[in-house]
Order: sequence, then C-alpha cells, then structure tokens
Amino acid sequence: MAEKQRILIVDDDANIAELISLYLMKECYETQIVGDGEEALKVFPVFNPHLILLDLMLPGIDGYQVCQKLRTTSQVPIIMLSAKGEIFDKVLGLELGADDYMIKPFDSKELVARVKAVLRRYQAAAQVPSLASDQQGEYVEYPDLIVNLTNYSVIYMGHSIEMPPKELELLYFLSSSPNQVFTREQLLDHIWGYEYIGDTRTVDVHIKRLREKIKDHKNWALSTVWGIGYKFEVKR
Repeated sequence: MAEKQRILIVDDDANIAELISLYLMKECYETQIVGDGEEALKVFPVFNPHLILLDLMLPGIDGYQVCQKLRTTSQVPIIMLSAKGEIFDKVLGLELGADDYMIKPFDSKELVARVKAVLRRYQAAAQVPSLASDQQGEYVEYPDLIVNLTNYSVIYMGHSIEMPPKELELLYFLSSSPNQVFTREQLLDHIWGYEYIGDTRTVDVHIKRLREKIKDHKNWALSTVWGIGYKFEVKR
C-alpha cells in the first residue's frame, strides 16, 4: 500500500485549520495541525511533511520567519495562506522561498487543486538524472547547462542544481526560445496562469533567484530587455 503524503498545517485559527484538514483527509492525505511558528519548527523534522500550508499571521514567529528558517535546511514545498492580498506580501513570500500564495477566504476545491499541483511538480523534481548524457524527454542543452522539463532537473557546470519547479519552468521556457523577448505579462500567463496576472514583480523575483544559481556564461545569459521583459540570450 502506498504511503500517504503528509501535509503540515500551520494556522492559529483552529476552526480554519480543522476545516483544511478535513478537505485534505478526504483526498487521502495525512495531516498534522500546529498553531504557532515555534511549534511548526519543532514538529517539522519529526512529522517530515511532503508539503506545508503556512499561515502568515502567527503568534510569536510569523509565517515569513518560519519559511525563511525552513529554507536554510529544506526545499519542502510551502504554500502560504494569508488574509493579506497586497502584492508586497505575495512578493515577500516568494522571495523567502514559498512556492505558492493563497488569499483567505479560499475555495476548498482550489486549495486541494493547488496542493496537488505543487506536489506533482516536486515529485517530478526529485527524479534527477545520474548523468548529463542520459537526458530524455523535453530538455534544452547549451554549453554547461541542461534544463530538463520532463524530470525537472537542471545540470549546470556538471552539477545538479536544486531549483523549485516555477524557477525551472521559467528557465526552460526562456531557454527553449533563445533570443526571443518575452514581456513579464507573457511570462506570468505562461508559467503562473491567470491568478497572477498583474503581479509582474513575481517574474522579477524568480529571475533574481535564477541568476543567483545560474551565472551568465560566455555563450549564453539571462538578459533583461529594459522596459519590456527578459530573454535567454545566446551569443553568436
């Protein structure tokens, strides 16, 4: 029998947390609820969740701090939950390493759908090839860089690079259309979908994170086209 996927729910509103837990248990997930950030950090290594639903407004250590601390040791997927819908709050969450951001109140079906989508991407990301020459499926290859969309892997300078799914999808999309300029709105629409339209800083945050991991090469670069957007520039 397959192991149930574990989801840690971190929310100080017991009623909301219990409701979320019921939704997820109906989908055959195993859940655990904690009510504050300190408890979440204690429970995390013991429960070893496959995904965390993390409320931002927590007593003591808030959700931003919890996310930041977890990202120092783990790439476990995190979906932030908040009643705050300001673009600044979304961008800060993404900058700290969250994989998605949902505004309360939310529809139970949408929550379950997003949980499933994030888990699918991370399961694919775990299938890293052992050798660069063994690439299969959808991938692009440049000198010192291979981006494989099928198994969600990136090999840079001969080493496998850990990368959240959205960063990898953005890198793949740009690198699969070399020298083509895309606006931020086009990238939002293709990578994130309708729910992020208008929040163009999301793209800037992910480009910044990509550049921290993938430095410009003598043959190619992630280039900014000022006033328009970005392109994967291949140098002739």
